[in-house]
Amino acid sequence: MTLSETNFRLLRTIKHVVLTLASASLASSGAQAADLPVKARAVEYVKVCSLYGAGFYYIPGSDTCIKLGGYLRTDVVANSNSDFDPAANGVAGARNRLGNSYTWRAREGLSIDTRTATEYGLVRTYFSGVFTWTSGGYTGAGTSAVNGATAYTTSTASQVAGGSLGVYSAFIQFAGFTMGKAVSQFSAPWTNYPGNEFDDLPGGGGWVTGVNQFTYTADFGQGITAAFSAQDQVAYGTTNIWNVSGATAAALATGAYGTNNIGGSSSPDLIAMVRIDQAWGLFQASFAAHDNHAGYYGGDEATGHPDDKWGWAAALALSIKNIPTGAGDTINVSGAYTNGATRYNFNDLMPTTYAMYGGTGLAGAYQSVGLAGLSDSVFVAGAGQELTKTYGFHAGYTHNWDPHWNSAIYGGWGAVRYNSAAKGYICGAFVANLALSSANAGCNPDFNYGVVGVVTRWTPVKNLTFTADLAYTMLDQKYASGSTVTLPVQSAVAKPAALYELKDQSTLTLLLRAQRNW
Repeated sequence: MTLSETNFRLLRTIKHVVLTLASASLASSGAQAADLPVKARAVEYVKVCSLYGAGFYYIPGSDTCIKLGGYLRTDVVANSNSDFDPAANGVAGARNRLGNSYTWRAREGLSIDTRTATEYGLVRTYFSGVFTWTSGGYTGAGTSAVNGATAYTTSTASQVAGGSLGVYSAFIQFAGFTMGKAVSQFSAPWTNYPGNEFDDLPGGGGWVTGVNQFTYTADFGQGITAAFSAQDQVAYGTTNIWNVSGATAAALATGAYGTNNIGGSSSPDLIAMVRIDQAWGLFQASFAAHDNHAGYYGGDEATGHPDDKWGWAAALALSIKNIPTGAGDTINVSGAYTNGATRYNFNDLMPTTYAMYGGTGLAGAYQSVGLAGLSDSVFVAGAGQELTKTYGFHAGYTHNWDPHWNSAIYGGWGAVRYNSAAKGYICGAFVANLALSSANAGCNPDFNYGVVGVVTRWTPVKNLTFTADLAYTMLDQKYASGSTVTLPVQSAVAKPAALYELKDQSTLTLLLRAQRNW
């Protein structure tokens, strides 16, 4: 082997050794780098927010606190086609085979409360909604005496497919202002529930399901506050504005004294409220101004219209806490007087027409019926609006037997009074359409409405309550004794054309409820 061949082999060997050592060195350094600890990303944990009470947490990455809440409730209401109203009209009021013996409801409620402290004060948003399924009922759909048929009906069309959604509250609060859908400032803190679950108590404002408003609340300290509010009257704030010229026999037979003739929104209701809230209880005084804005006399604008007429309402509310009968026992009382603002006495969950049937001892009469209707005003073509007056009260006393049981007795009473001009319009419609027998000696569409009830609640464990609420409802109509009307065929409630005695009516309603709050 020559010297040059030896040198070549030597160089090739050295190159191989160098490359091998370099590879080993890189592999070793890579392994060491992989063994070095890596800095972990910071984890944001949900923190308790103690600024606003139990149940609030900081939204991660913000200074806003949030609280989620809600309930699941199931109801069974006996002797009614709704939850939780008396058998006051429709197939329930007819008291025949078309009315429900019971109505079932399942509901999930959800609330979202957010609060943020700012340099201008607290910013709060609040939402409360419900997902509800309520069983429906059947109304008559027959077209002749030999073609009996019924049709399924529900309170909302969507319930056939899968229930309904309700938005009770959706508002923003900032610097003393409340903007959005909330309980009316006119209402007492217990709204129309001084001790009960029954919805239909007169005697003060309701709006427990909220009403759109723009409100400013001034806090004077020592539990004294005052609120001034512009409140939407559309849908909830008006009962009826009846054009009696459009009355028909079919409508009068349901308690509707004319065609409902409410114009578009013109002015919000104006509310003022003062409240004193102390350890012993509270006192509240409320006032509302309500614009009655009617449509046209006829089918087009050329027929003219009645001028707007402002109505008003006033209410007083008193709550007395921790009375001597037991710890936590409470008495709540409210009274209201209205003139052209009926919803501030007969709350927004109550029906505006009543047609309740019963038996009769009057010779020649098929059955008896109690007919009544609520309105803010009535008019006839070419005349102005005649405002409807109402007044009433409600009260409830709640007694705690022990930490798991409580009971309440409650009641409410309301009166509706039409002036002489309005009575003339309505009585004329009854005579012309229903052949009212007492036209000249006892026609009087005024009426009283009353409720008494008792409720008992059992809470075996925290946030789980079982309730039984029994309510007795009375319709005291003011037509002369022995007065009769001739009603037309009413296929929807399966009532025949016949002579009916006008008579006071009453009904019992029972609620059984299970509710789990969370």
